Amino acid sequence: MKIAIIGAGLAGLSTADVLTGAGHAVALFDKARGPGGRMSTRRIETAQGMAFFDHGAQYFSARDADFMAEVARWEAAGAAARWPVAGADAWVGTPGMNAIVKRLAADHDVRWNCRIESIGREGALWQLTHAQGVEAADAVIVAVPAEQVADLVAPHCGAWAGLAQATTSQPCWTVMAAFDARVDFSADSLRNCGAIGWAARNSAKPGRSGPESWVVQGSPAWSAQHLEDDGDAVIAHLLAELGSAIGCDLPGVLAVQAHRWRYALSGSAGHTALWDGSLRLGLCGDWLIGPRIESAWASGRALAGLVTA
Repeated sequence: MKIAIIGAGLAGLSTADVLTGAGHAVALFDKARGPGGRMSTRRIETAQGMAFFDHGAQYFSARDADFMAEVARWEAAGAAARWPVAGADAWVGTPGMNAIVKRLAADHDVRWNCRIESIGREGALWQLTHAQGVEAADAVIVAVPAEQVADLVAPHCGAWAGLAQATTSQPCWTVMAAFDARVDFSADSLRNCGAIGWAARNSAKPGRSGPESWVVQGSPAWSAQHLEDDGDAVIAHLLAELGSAIGCDLPGVLAVQAHRWRYALSGSAGHTALWDGSLRLGLCGDWLIGPRIESAWASGRALAGLVTA
């Protein structure tokens, strides 16, 4: 079949890996300008060189045997490394979290900066509408956050749309700060301190370079309460919280930005993947299983198994 996958994150790409291996022609469409999604890495120019920030997912763990084998392949390719700071089974992408998605996307036909506005049927084919025109496909797989699923699938499967609407994500404000000297703190991370859910010395992760760089993420509760705040106010508050948590004044700031993740931590719909063979329509993503990177990969693989069964 000619299969269109909406969303080129880890779920969509893991689906594509299996489907192309089974002989299907797969094209992926993603509204982002490039690979990453919630595994994104941002670059910011500073007076001390380029600073790098994993401003979405900070690390991931591998527990399932199949996923562990996949992570071993990423490690062998230089795209992942262990990061004991976050736990004995913690891994990060190298030299940034987005390295993993970049590596997977390189093997596929991915149309970046292409937002699918709607999907519809014309005879036996699906029609995917975007700003540049219309794409035809035999089957469609939707691999985006739950909040973006309902509008696409509601005309075709109301039950799936309702499931997606009921599975909400938690938001997260993230501050990325590069400093002109090392932050005087012995550890490279801290958790659950006031408004901070997680903070880490990003420049200390394996394979990183550049000046002293920290990622500070608000807790889900604080982020939800302050979701519509101005970015400058969020920066001021979370950096003040960081200084208070580590008990010292922060060094001079070289560069700082804030990013509002509206759909940071997925919910759990209690499924692995969904496939309707009569419609040739499927859903995959971490929101079906739970908020882990491994869940996104496993959901994509499971959906591909349903398609090829």
